[in-house]
Amino acid sequence: MRTSTRTRALALAGVTALALTGCATAGTTTAASTSDVIPELDPDQQVEIVFESYNLLQAGAWTDTIEGLVADFEAEHPNITVKAQPTQTTGAAGSNTVGSVQTQMLAGNPPDVAQLTFDTLDFAVTELGAQPVEQLVGSDAVDEALGGEHPMHERAATLGDWDGELYGMPYVFSTPVLFYNASALEAAGLPADVDLSTWDAVEEAAAAVTAQTGKPSLTISCAVKGGSWCMQGMIRSAGGRVLSEDRSTIEFGEDGAVAAVQELRDLFDTGVLANEDSTAQYESFARGDTVFQLNTSALQSTFMAAADAGGWTLANTGMPAFGDQQVVPTNSGSALFMFSQDPAKQRASWEFMQFMTSDHAYEKISTGIGYLPLRTSLTEEGGALHEWTQSNPLVQPNLDQLDDLEPWVSYPGDSYVQVDDLLATAIEDSVFYGEDPAATMADAQERAQGLIAE
Repeated sequence: MRTSTRTRALALAGVTALALTGCATAGTTTAASTSDVIPELDPDQQVEIVFESYNLLQAGAWTDTIEGLVADFEAEHPNITVKAQPTQTTGAAGSNTVGSVQTQMLAGNPPDVAQLTFDTLDFAVTELGAQPVEQLVGSDAVDEALGGEHPMHERAATLGDWDGELYGMPYVFSTPVLFYNASALEAAGLPADVDLSTWDAVEEAAAAVTAQTGKPSLTISCAVKGGSWCMQGMIRSAGGRVLSEDRSTIEFGEDGAVAAVQELRDLFDTGVLANEDSTAQYESFARGDTVFQLNTSALQSTFMAAADAGGWTLANTGMPAFGDQQVVPTNSGSALFMFSQDPAKQRASWEFMQFMTSDHAYEKISTGIGYLPLRTSLTEEGGALHEWTQSNPLVQPNLDQLDDLEPWVSYPGDSYVQVDDLLATAIEDSVFYGEDPAATMADAQERAQGLIAE
């Protein structure tokens, strides 16, 4: 275990998996007891590894950026070949990343490195066979990889730790930001710097736009299925939690959580919040049909391209507050996990994991996709991203929220999917379909508690 002074943020550690009915997992294959550091590769030692990334499911900036980085790595490491493949399951990008690896592992051919969402940490370590990176390469190597001229932000550096040791290399993530169409606000008679710092202010601005356009102007990805990471931030910002800090009690039926859902219901009842699924939300915003969209900052490049094509001005700000309460953003995103059993592939995988979280990688990932540059000093004067940050005001709200970030919480047990579905259904029923928020959320909480207690 490292004695490094970097801050521990182990509250993230949680359980998630899409269990394969009737099939054993590969937890017994982990090399967690290995104490020897894996040897360096000889310069002429040829190694091929497989890298699985859900970003490769998305055409355009996502795929182009990742494939470009893979090519850069191979040029720098001519003895290592990387076969990059998308997540091997259907569904939205970033969903069922564990299920993909698990299926391949049971078939005997898991990827050597896989991009898994942060809520999979517990299952990846305890059941799936993720390799104990820190034991394989040593604490000094991990500290060196996370440090350097532009060290990884302390809020990010420990998100892939389990029991005080690194298993997942923090890779890419985003915070929820409020994008808006500044041109549409101007057409509705609102100033470009309109106050959107609180939900009351957002409702007032959205009402003015809706009055001008005659249709709902606001969409919130947190309010629908697939937005649980974002909804956790709204619930925390309203003073609630989805899970107790000791991870034993579901709390999304308590007052703070209900207050967040009630705010969404009020926005819908006043006619400013559109009832759309997550895909329809970002498509309608990109077309200019809606004017405000709370969503992941990873959509920044998509919305920038849409604004350029549509001739309107894109702007954004941080997640709005509930009155004078502190905003507590939560993160989406992923870490890089190693599944190689062969020492040569493990060493090649570690070299690749370091490269994909290097200064160079974040320069490409942040400018190409819109994810946070986890090595935040790159954006300061003298850093490679300083000029880009100064010329791109869309970056700053995302950076500002990193300082107040709390991790995306996972639910314990194998029924995490059902728990998340219970929450999402209760929110949608409460917000869009007339159910009482307090009663509906309390019922969902009770049912979810039964699932985690099994």
